[in-house]
Order: sequence, then structure tokens, then C-alpha cells
Amino acid sequence: MVTRHFWMERIKRAWEHRSVIWLSGVRRAGKTYLCKGIPKTEYFDCELPGTRRMMEDPQAFLEDLRGKRIILDEIHRLNNPSEILKIAADHYPETKILATGSSTLGASSKFRDTLTGRKSELWLTPMILEDLKDFKKTALPHRFLHGGLPPFFLSEKLSDRDFHEWMDAYWAKDIQELFRLERRYSFLKFTELLMTQSGGIFEANKFARPCEVSRTTVANYLSALEATYIVHVVRPFSTHRSTEIISAPKVYVFDTGFMCYYRGWHELRREDFGILWEHLVLNEIQAHLQSRKVMYWRDKRGHEVDFVLIRVCV
Repeated sequence: MVTRHFWMERIKRAWEHRSVIWLSGVRRAGKTYLCKGIPKTEYFDCELPGTRRMMEDPQAFLEDLRGKRIILDEIHRLNNPSEILKIAADHYPETKILATGSSTLGASSKFRDTLTGRKSELWLTPMILEDLKDFKKTALPHRFLHGGLPPFFLSEKLSDRDFHEWMDAYWAKDIQELFRLERRYSFLKFTELLMTQSGGIFEANKFARPCEVSRTTVANYLSALEATYIVHVVRPFSTHRSTEIISAPKVYVFDTGFMCYYRGWHELRREDFGILWEHLVLNEIQAHLQSRKVMYWRDKRGHEVDFVLIRVCV
């Protein structure tokens, strides 16, 4: 089993700060694999009916495991996932819990409000450069083409089925469970178009017609994709000069492998590396800072800074 040292250290530090960790990230980012590599823990897969029955009385469940380190994988399968975490944080602070689940659970206002101030949050991004060292596959062209989801990264040959199955599961298990969106075709068409145009200036009007929806619906689709970590909206930074672009955001998709697939890139050319490197740098920033507060700067004469980080001094 490969030890992902960067993320293991982040989990250790998070547990030092609070007893409950919420580990989020897109499906197949490696949350389960990472959890099973943590030593001296009690692992529970909440997808199993027997496990869910054990947790019908959260207090009794936690009492039996007092003082231990517990993994609650796929916790969103519980009827009330925030309840057990709240009880643990308030009444069993000596018990360390790491909960994983669909990124959509973290997007739920109820989940956020119930656990405010009670949990540490850790966002497992697609693989970073330190992960490549752990997996002993450091060639960037491979990382660009296969992407940063471990099953895709480790595959010798990518297939259409892998990408289609991932998208189908994302629609059924992430989008439908929280957002209840209709018109599957339009939503997935919009997602695919963003994959092919990732890193470019976003204009909602350009997507409305090919997706056969209104501009308002396009905005709703974008919000759902952003809430589930599938896209990152990078807004313009301004110093209030009249020559600066201050309204149009850029949209980046979460993974270079999906971008390459939907662009039809099966072999990379030299001119492809610039935009792929840009995506990799954004991923590194987000993993290390654990923040999506990244902006870009551009003026009307074409001068541009890819990413701007705002540091707030207190």
C-alpha cells in the first residue's frame, strides 16, 4: 500500500487541532484508500447495511469506541450524518473521528451549520507532485494525460468506459442527491463543454444555446459544479484601474485527465503543456493552501497573471 505522506501529515495535524475531521473530495480521489492506510484505526464502511444499523444509536456506538481513532467512510449514507459527528465532537473529544463522503454533503447548509467550529476540514485534491513521488511515477506527461485520480493515474490504458462510468456516477450520486436537477443531457453537455474549454474566460450566453437551456440555468449548473469541486471559478483581481478586466471569470475543471479526454488528446504535443501546467499549478495551490480563494489578473491590452493570491494581514 502506498503511503501518501503529504496527506497523512495533514490528517495528523488536523487531529491535533480538533477531534473530528471532514475529508472531502471528488469521487475516486482516493479518500477510502487514504483512510485504510492510517494505522491503529477502527474502519467502518457506512455503505454497508450492517454498519448503518450499528450506528442507529450514536451514543452507544461512540461509547464502545471511546478514546479510539475511528474512520467513518461514506458517512453520507447515514440518515443523519451530522448527528453522530456533533455528538462525538461535543461529548467524546478524546475520540478521534475522520469522516469521508460525497463532496455534496459538505455543500449542504445543514451540515455546515450543525458542525461549525466542531470539525477540521481537509480537501483531498487530485494528486499533487508529492503524491507522484510516493507512487514512484514522477513523469509529468503521464500525470497530465491520465490526470490525478489514482485509479486513472495508475491505469496503463484509459478507456471511454472509465470516463463515462465516472460521469454517470457523479450525476446519479452527487448531483441528483443534493441538487435535484433535471435535464441530464443538458447538464452533462454543459460539463463536457467546460472540460473542452477549461482555463478560458467564461461567458454564460455561449453555453445556453448548445445546452438548450436558459442563461439562468447555465448559472445554476455552474454553481452545482463548483459546489462539488468539479470546476473552480477563478475571478478577476483588480487594482481599480480602468484598463483592467474586472467582470469575466475563468473556469478550470478539476482534473487534467478529464480535460485531455474531452478534448480528444490521446498524445500530448508541445503546445498542450502550457494549459496543462496551468491546471497543475492551480491544483498545487489549492492542495497546499486548502483554499479556493485564487484570482487572476488581466488587462485590456492582453497582459495577464495566471493566479493571484490575496494575503490578508491582521
